[in-house]
Amino acid sequence: MVAPAPYVRATGGSPFSPNPVPSIMNSLERYLATACGQPTDFLPRVPILMQFAAEHIGSNYAAFAADWRVLVEANLRCRDEFGFDQVSAISDPYREVQGFGGEIHYEADHAPTCKRPPLSDIRDLSPLREDPDPYACERMLDRLLAVRAYQERVGGECSILGWVEGPAAEAADLRGVQDFLMDLMDEEAACRLLLERCTHTAIRFAEAQLEEGADTVGIGDAIASQMPPDLYRNLIWPFEKRLVESIQFKGGLVKLHICGNITHLLPHIGELGVDILDIDHMVDPATARQAVGPTTAIAGRVDPVADVLHGTPESIRLAVAASYAAIGNPHLVMAGCEIPPGTPAANLKALCEPLPYSAA
Repeated sequence: MVAPAPYVRATGGSPFSPNPVPSIMNSLERYLATACGQPTDFLPRVPILMQFAAEHIGSNYAAFAADWRVLVEANLRCRDEFGFDQVSAISDPYREVQGFGGEIHYEADHAPTCKRPPLSDIRDLSPLREDPDPYACERMLDRLLAVRAYQERVGGECSILGWVEGPAAEAADLRGVQDFLMDLMDEEAACRLLLERCTHTAIRFAEAQLEEGADTVGIGDAIASQMPPDLYRNLIWPFEKRLVESIQFKGGLVKLHICGNITHLLPHIGELGVDILDIDHMVDPATARQAVGPTTAIAGRVDPVADVLHGTPESIRLAVAASYAAIGNPHLVMAGCEIPPGTPAANLKALCEPLPYSAA
């Protein structure tokens, strides 16, 4: 394995060398070392914060999603308070949709929506803006400005996570989930053209975020969890693979996030070659580890609702320890998905408590 460029740039190191566990690491060093299979002082904490972060600083989801200043301030203030190792540009799935020409509606206590998907006919892509430029499209540019601000304020100290929609997720956003799932069965050739367009835009958007200072790009492709393995492998996997390889070619790490139970897709996901795989609480940890092998970092598996929202600090500590024991190294601490709004601050603090690295 070749060390990802962010690790080499930040540490000058190489993966899997027999270095002793450092006694003190900053967040970026801890995160990049874990992504490369190196020992660390303790496990990186990488919770996904959106509505929780906005409300925690007295703002709301609409402002968080519409204004990079609010998103950045919310993430940085939460990092100061809860002590995690990565700030992110995640807000909602509709950055690229707006770039393609979709109309986005903001809601104070709910994620933004696109009430009318811009693509009414899978066979006619003409309603979509041709080749959206991330620097010319309002919501894509807003994310780039967030990444740039992170780089200016915590670059070299903390991991910065950029984000793009995966090919299937973006196609479903543009077409509508139900219609796109039907299209996959009835209009394979047309679906491939749309997936091609979505992948090209995702690559361009990801590369721009890396240029602005992200060390990692997350790929959110949640709709893929609803597909049978053969359909996923035939129609979705080749486009995800191209996106993964393009990000890594530009020196970024890749984090794949597919909400829900992806156990049935793991044999194929294991061949994508991602650096970090998020798994939800219903995913079998042994199957996940077997699929991705011993060198890919796995994050998650703590239940965001049952464990984090409704748990206690003590039960959360036990859940984190159990997740680590089941998954093994390399491992990052997070809930399987977003930290729910209304989560007690003490619970998030418990999730982010340092858990020492164990070589066992």
